[in-house]
Amino acid sequence: MIDSTRFNLMKSRHGAHGSWAVWAPPSGAPKSNIGNLDVLDEQANPALLETLNPGVVMVGLNLSRRFLNEPFRNFHDPSASANDFKVRYAFRDTEFWGAYMTDVIKEFVEPLSGTLLNYLRRNPEVVRDHVKSLRSELLDLGHPRPLILALGGDAHRLLVDNLCTNEYSLLVHLTHYSHRISKEKYRDTVRQQIVQAQFGTA
Repeated sequence: MIDSTRFNLMKSRHGAHGSWAVWAPPSGAPKSNIGNLDVLDEQANPALLETLNPGVVMVGLNLSRRFLNEPFRNFHDPSASANDFKVRYAFRDTEFWGAYMTDVIKEFVEPLSGTLLNYLRRNPEVVRDHVKSLRSELLDLGHPRPLILALGGDAHRLLVDNLCTNEYSLLVHLTHYSHRISKEKYRDTVRQQIVQAQFGTA
């Protein structure tokens, strides 16, 4: 858990791209309530701070859509084309529920990862600047060596190449939630990937 001061610090400094792995339960269809941000409001959800876990950080590559003036909206996209619901389904009732969530590349909206990666290859200083911002974000989060779950191979490669191993306890490559598999298969896949990384077994 974290205290209210740190929660509000993360919201004010990093809320435009950061969020938490806490979602309202679905009320019907698999994507229902995924955009409900009341669960990330201390007043509406008094148990929120006890749920949050700064010892686990889920990291994606970048924003696929821009959200204006909505802190913690990232990873809670109500768009019919979004797949955030798979992450909710995969981690509900696990120790990873309540993890902090963010992206490596901030303020760069690009749904096509190949376009972004080509840009980053041509501009390595941009990667350095964004990794510096990520380090600052993790410092504000307050955990010295979090478990990092990298959402997709591109995010994982950037983290492996730019973070030091003493900055995290474990860095795990997870299949990205946009992958065209069912939510059930996604849940089974990422849980296996975590177990394999933690214990060296499938």
